Amino acid sequence: MTPLAIVACAILAYLLGSIPTGYLMARAKGIDIRTVGSGNIGATNVFRALGKVPGIITLVIDCAKGVVAVLLVPPVAARAFSVEQTPALALVSALAVILGHNYTCWLKFKGGKGIATSAGALLGLAWLATLICLGVWVLVFLAGRYVSLASIAAAVALPIAVFFTQKTGPLFYLSLALAALAIWRHRANIRRLCNGTENRFVRKPKPEARAS
Repeated sequence: MTPLAIVACAILAYLLGSIPTGYLMARAKGIDIRTVGSGNIGATNVFRALGKVPGIITLVIDCAKGVVAVLLVPPVAARAFSVEQTPALALVSALAVILGHNYTCWLKFKGGKGIATSAGALLGLAWLATLICLGVWVLVFLAGRYVSLASIAAAVALPIAVFFTQKTGPLFYLSLALAALAIWRHRANIRRLCNGTENRFVRKPKPEARAS
């Protein structure tokens, strides 16, 4: 492995992560997602502002960015510089794709909160730990209907799940960093949760059928 391969992984993964899916989905409908709802470009705000289908598409693409970054970017970089593909390349790609999503260069380094992209990257690195965190997310969400609280709980569970499934090592330390980053990105949500002003996730009521 050479420094050039590491740099290549970091750049390619960052640019992949920096694609502002939610922003582009909203722009296609003539809406600047940064000016509606929470102002976040992530799937949750897209779901609330644009509806189920755009929200699901945003979620899937943002997750896919993480998967592609850890599974495809490292072999491409290793092949380009004729070096051995090592786990370090995947770890660098995972961190870079999440940073790209959170701090996209196309929107003045303001992006999403990285939960979906983190899930995709971790799915490619430690699928069992990721499924455990997904289970935590679902349970907390169903209990309170707070997407932010569910995401924070999953972030806290991440290093614990990695420790019990992968033990210590570079991936464990990466999981600690990603958990801290996710919690930091949710600091405004934490304040609202403490103040009791955080919005619950509720489905929009279906319009009543008009009488014929």
